[in-house]
Amino acid sequence: MDNYSGVGVLDKAVLVLNALEAGPASLAQLVQTTGLARPTAHRLAVALEHHRLVHRDTQGRFILGPRLAELAAAAGEDRLLAVAQPILTQLRDLTGESAQLYRRQGDARVCVAAAERMSGLRDTVPVGSALPMTAGSAAQILLAWEEPDRLHRGLRGAKFTATTLASVRRRGWAQSVAEREQGVASVSAPIRGSGARVIAAISVSGPIERLSRSPGRMHAPPILAAADKISESMRRP
Repeated sequence: MDNYSGVGVLDKAVLVLNALEAGPASLAQLVQTTGLARPTAHRLAVALEHHRLVHRDTQGRFILGPRLAELAAAAGEDRLLAVAQPILTQLRDLTGESAQLYRRQGDARVCVAAAERMSGLRDTVPVGSALPMTAGSAAQILLAWEEPDRLHRGLRGAKFTATTLASVRRRGWAQSVAEREQGVASVSAPIRGSGARVIAAISVSGPIERLSRSPGRMHAPPILAAADKISESMRRP
């Protein structure tokens, strides 16, 4: 597809946004990825930041900004959320536990959809909540398939290790027990988009007394099945 509209400044701004789709980037990384001159890349990134289309993480790197999510929600065209919501509800009903969908945003993971357990003791994560990338099974999923340098940076201060993430990649799912919050266990699996890239994590969570200290034994199969359904839909043209 032709990537040039004839409006030069717009085309260059889109180059910056496309580069950030892969994750946080320093100015030097933006220059390398887009091929833009350093002053041009900086000027465009700062201008996009002014309009909240670009934001900065805690390390000062450029990331996609909150305005993009707001526009997607307003347009009603967020395909992932549309596909995932009924499957989250099915997963909740099948497991009897709360189900969530997380996306990574900079140094946090954001709950973008959820189906809460209707009654009894539950782990409630409101949509829009930003949780750390240093704890929890969803954080493990969103980090496990990152490029090596980003993976190792993400392990700084994490409650899990590189060995843990190697196991996650091998079996295809993650579990955590009292890692993010005392008394809570969870199991997560990756949602994949085009090129098999991990774009989100689907999870179930609840009290350890129900999920046990080996929650994957009970809930990994239905979570993997739900993840496969969503991933298959996301890969369709």
